[in-house]
Amino acid sequence: MRLDEARHVQGLHVWLGKSGKDYRYSIYMFGTVFGPGAANFIFAQEFNPGKFVPIYMGHTSDLSEPFSNYVALQCIKLRRVTHIHVHFNETTEEIRRAERSDLIAQWNPPCNQMR
Repeated sequence: MRLDEARHVQGLHVWLGKSGKDYRYSIYMFGTVFGPGAANFIFAQEFNPGKFVPIYMGHTSDLSEPFSNYVALQCIKLRRVTHIHVHFNETTEEIRRAERSDLIAQWNPPCNQMR
């Protein structure tokens, strides 16, 4: 995967899925508190301005709930997460899960491998 296959444009980051589909994510600093709402999310590290590497990709029915995967959270912090990318997605869980799977298949983020 070439890093230039993900594009950053004014507060948005476009992540390419294995299927070839583009997914637009809003960029926030790690630690941002969100209100309720369904979403896909990516914990990422910015290694150069506007250049991100995904650390963990997930989905939730309520972004306001704390991230509860302790093992993955430890991995995310060890990988020096700097940002969270969010795609607010009020569709079905099945669609959010499919987006997550498509992105993981393309990017293989290290903390998604944690058990």
